[in-house]
Amino acid sequence: MRAAIYARVSTANCGQDPGMQTRELEEYCHRRNWGIAGTYVDRGVSGAQASRPALNRLMADAGQRRFDAVLVWKFDRFARSVSHLLRALEIFRSLDIEFVSLSEQVDTSTPTGKMVFTVLGAVAELERSLIVERVKAGMRNARAKGKRIGRPPRTFLSPGMREAVALAYRRREGSLRVLASRFHTSVGTVQRCIRAYQTGAPESLPPISS
Repeated sequence: MRAAIYARVSTANCGQDPGMQTRELEEYCHRRNWGIAGTYVDRGVSGAQASRPALNRLMADAGQRRFDAVLVWKFDRFARSVSHLLRALEIFRSLDIEFVSLSEQVDTSTPTGKMVFTVLGAVAELERSLIVERVKAGMRNARAKGKRIGRPPRTFLSPGMREAVALAYRRREGSLRVLASRFHTSVGTVQRCIRAYQTGAPESLPPISS
């Protein structure tokens, strides 16, 4: 087995040393007779960041199957959230790469580790479902209070104003953007005014030529 070691410290030059993490992980590899294919260390990088230089290199090397297992000292050294961890574990599983967290004693190469992975996935799915339900409940509550949900309504223009827009376009008084600015509306509304009078212009307004 070839193992990749990942470690992270939030602040550099402030007494935090990733050596403690990597040392314990290296000892774990030696106990299991695993070779160390590479050590990836992010220094002075917050765990809230999903994109980190060393972690990005690790994930790229994983895609090239340069190792068979990923070792971390603790979940929070590797992932910024449960969902982030699960996405990485899904990638590792598709590549037949095991994941080991030393502090939590989780090893996906063991039956217990696989069970923990399944539980984490179920918890994440429940979390997503709860979020969706909360959003739907909020929308229902807003509608019940008479609030509008979704995109704002289109710019309102009176029939006379819409006819004026179409006439201005017919007389070539400006581009769509110029007319939108002149009538204090959007380009899309100007286009709808033009289409309305081109497809069914009243007798008082000859059809507009494009």
